[in-house]
Amino acid sequence: MSTDATPEYDHEELGLVAGLEIHQQLDTATKLFCDSPTVERDPDEADRELTRRLHPTKSELGELDQAAVEESRVDREFTYLAYDTTCLVEEDDEPPRRVDDEALSVALQIADLLDVSVVDQAHVMRKLVIDGSNTSGFQRSILLGQGGEIETSEGTVSIDDLMLEEESAKRVEETDDGVVYSLDRLGVPLVEIGTGPDVRSPEQAKEAAERIGMLLRSTGAVKRGLGTIRQDVNVSIAEGARVEVKGVQDLQGIEDIVRGEVGRQAELLAIRDELRDRDAVVGDVRDATEVFSDTDSGVIRGALDSGGKVTAVPLYGFDGLVGREIQPDRRLGTELSDHAKRHGAGGIFHTDELPAYGVTEGEVEALREAVGAGEDDAVAIVAADPETADLAIEAAADRAAAAIEGVPEETRGANDDGTTRYLRPLPGAARMYPETDVPPVEPDPSDVDRPELLDEKTDRYVESFGLDRGLAEQVAFGRRFPLFETAVERGVDPTFAASTLESTTTEIRRDGAPVENLTDDHFLAIFELVESDDLAKEGVPEVLATLAEDPDLTAAEAVEAAGLSGVSDEAVREAVREVVDRNADQVEAEGMGAFSGLMGEAMGALRGKADGEVVSDALREEIGKRT
Repeated sequence: MSTDATPEYDHEELGLVAGLEIHQQLDTATKLFCDSPTVERDPDEADRELTRRLHPTKSELGELDQAAVEESRVDREFTYLAYDTTCLVEEDDEPPRRVDDEALSVALQIADLLDVSVVDQAHVMRKLVIDGSNTSGFQRSILLGQGGEIETSEGTVSIDDLMLEEESAKRVEETDDGVVYSLDRLGVPLVEIGTGPDVRSPEQAKEAAERIGMLLRSTGAVKRGLGTIRQDVNVSIAEGARVEVKGVQDLQGIEDIVRGEVGRQAELLAIRDELRDRDAVVGDVRDATEVFSDTDSGVIRGALDSGGKVTAVPLYGFDGLVGREIQPDRRLGTELSDHAKRHGAGGIFHTDELPAYGVTEGEVEALREAVGAGEDDAVAIVAADPETADLAIEAAADRAAAAIEGVPEETRGANDDGTTRYLRPLPGAARMYPETDVPPVEPDPSDVDRPELLDEKTDRYVESFGLDRGLAEQVAFGRRFPLFETAVERGVDPTFAASTLESTTTEIRRDGAPVENLTDDHFLAIFELVESDDLAKEGVPEVLATLAEDPDLTAAEAVEAAGLSGVSDEAVREAVREVVDRNADQVEAEGMGAFSGLMGEAMGALRGKADGEVVSDALREEIGKRT
């Protein structure tokens, strides 16, 4: 992400307060409440579909969560892709089973690393979620502990709570009727870590997330890769409001999002002050269809020809402010448009950007006259089918009214460029209620061992195995550190094992090899071939690439397929002699000074079939004969 165009703000002066919610999938064999595997599937492998329409329900106290109510106003059908591994629990056709022991054990390890106080008895709760991401309309969640902390260079960040939850279904695509989800991810065990509002800078937010991520990976039992860890960020400034930004995918994104949200709130407060100075108000929604009856605007013409209409709202005192930028390439008008889009509209037009899009100056003047707007006022319009147009313009009008108050509390989504977009209101306590189908659990922290931290592991690799710190850190923080330790236990040279698992795999991945197909057994077999002198180290990259393309081969078969079967000492000497013969003039002129250049040529001629030390000895011997 990049927000180079974002102005700099004094975060301390503005009173920045931020907190994090880290969601991390656990790498367990089965799901949290059933025995289905936690393996990701290709949607093309689905063998059936089911559909749902979800509606909000009242809490035990008879209250409705406002976020769920707004979500329910969007009329959508949800389709779920099911597989041969999908069970009745995932389909919401059978009650959940007991909490998975493996997931609970990993979560308790995480609690230990975060210094969290674990509860004596943990109860499963239902969290109302009707965006379609769960077939049941709620997510099951367990509070495991509270009261932990982590350290950053800018001070302590408290851990408010540690939750063990079931992951949501994976969104596949949006259709005209609704959203398609895949059930392979639904129910995968997930920990949610919520920090206190102790973060005071974008840099500290990134550092805190980085620290928590390191602690999570130290367990060796969390999933890795895109989408397996998600960060939500809660941000507010002194006169602003708490805004939750969801779906931040990477560490740099956290820093950019915090910085960008501070700027957005600061700009909204400046707009608020200007609107109040102007005594701005939002007028009543009007039908403006007649104004555009002969329009040449493609968007409006298309809506009217399909039986739609144009709705308008006068924004008195808003002139010039609807088009004011609050984030790079995002304006107050974009905020109004986001709300309109929630109800099916393609967006809004407003007079700060008109005439444009086929709308003429005359139509703008007629629009202003029709709604009673003067030169200091703005007008927003929506062109759509009648129901959508009415709902969308009301939503835009409500958001405009909120601009006079300042910064609304809301949930927003992270964009790739570091900006954010409106999603829904902040959820309230009314969406939580007990899960009666799963009995409470009594977690025992004494049953789990505290894992070695990854930074401690890095130090040990340097001290015990002689790795340089950069390589040691790569291995310790990488996915294959258990394989590295197994290889070293079997007598493989630590530096060779580490560089193969990290540098060599990175190299062949960049060349297009599907390294995700390589298993631990592939690597261990290759190490064994090298140790027994049946494969030169120089041939390892080509053999790994061969195995990645055809993982059903054995390592020995891959050596044959790559044409890297070992050669005799005489064959090495013959190849070296040919290299020296081709470069006789250089050898005569430079003597042993020609060694470095000829060594590369000799290794290339042998294509990794011979060990570098053997080739080096033969080349030195042959050059010595000629000088």
